[in-house]
Amino acid sequence: MSGRIVVAGASLGGLRAAEQLRAAGWTGRVTVIGDEPHRPYSRPPLSKEVLAGKASFASLAFTPKPSAADVEWRLGARVTAARLAERTVELHDGSVLSYDGLVVATGTRPRRLRCPGPVEGRHTVRTIDDAQVLRDELRPGARVVVVGAGFIGCEVAATAVGLGAAEVTVVDPLPLPMVGPLGELLARVLLARHEERGVSFVLGSGVTGFEGDDRVTGVVLSDGSVLPADVVVESVGSAPNTEWLDGNGLDLGDGVLTDQHLRVAGRPEVVAVGDVARFPNARYDGVPRRVEHWSVPTDSARHAAKVLVGGETGLAPFAPLPTFWSDQHDFRLQSFGAPVLGLGDVRVLDGDVSGDVLVGYHRDGRLVGVVALGGPSAARAAARYRGELLEQPSLTSQGALS
Repeated sequence: MSGRIVVAGASLGGLRAAEQLRAAGWTGRVTVIGDEPHRPYSRPPLSKEVLAGKASFASLAFTPKPSAADVEWRLGARVTAARLAERTVELHDGSVLSYDGLVVATGTRPRRLRCPGPVEGRHTVRTIDDAQVLRDELRPGARVVVVGAGFIGCEVAATAVGLGAAEVTVVDPLPLPMVGPLGELLARVLLARHEERGVSFVLGSGVTGFEGDDRVTGVVLSDGSVLPADVVVESVGSAPNTEWLDGNGLDLGDGVLTDQHLRVAGRPEVVAVGDVARFPNARYDGVPRRVEHWSVPTDSARHAAKVLVGGETGLAPFAPLPTFWSDQHDFRLQSFGAPVLGLGDVRVLDGDVSGDVLVGYHRDGRLVGVVALGGPSAARAAARYRGELLEQPSLTSQGALS
């Protein structure tokens, strides 16, 4: 239990990894490296409460558990390279740290549109600094264009309407908002509810450029039309931060490929956690996937720490139940499980699409996920099914879904 474990990444996954290493019995040094100057904080409020001016950084910051009080934090530092065979990582200032164990927790960054035009006035929402800069521009009367009708894009659009924006338009090449993760049934309901509250949508269209000299004044669509814009928010997905691992023979095709215990292939002293990890979930099938849900950093850190400190003997394969929520306008989406695996068989389990509703997602007759839309009654209904999802046997004993 001597030596040092380096945690590359100081967001929620990095914090939970540090805490769980202590919980697993590691008494050696733990060094957490993060490129932001801030201690770990909660990111979901950035596109909602922070933009609306209802939450400060102090209210978002996590307090490490007392057992992790002696963890060394190197903030405002960035890991630029790793030499796994030598068990070292290099930082942006040229310094080199050796390690006995390495936790990859570098997360993701927002993708950006590669279109001609000015940069000023275009935003992403990933960090507290991003949200604070955007908050200053979301003034009443502003014309706001959000590119991307996923969860973050729709949350930002809802917040902008609430702040009194004159026009809020969401652009996406897909035919419905959030249709990829939720399917057509709920996507149509969400479209109607957003439109009722003042959000406009331009669907089935891409963005080819931006107008303006020093600052964006318009968004050019694929059909040549232009949407006037004072503020543009780009919410077009994320890219895993894995470049620093290049040259080590790893599969970095989409995040860091791990085995069923979150070990990075061929490196028993290296694990990956959070949304940078591409892992097979034994609860469903053997296909490795990245999961960008709130529960995954904590769940993966707990499992990875046990593996890194004590090995996987007697430890069941990692089989989390993914969980997320999304607050938009006056309603909430609450999800348990993996709805994306059951888009071919979607059924209303409780309520009605005109009000609070609970939708179930099935694969091969098995319930694999639920999503509640509405208020507290829908959330309570989802929580009842959460227990059912947790009690299902994992595929290590049941056999993989086809």
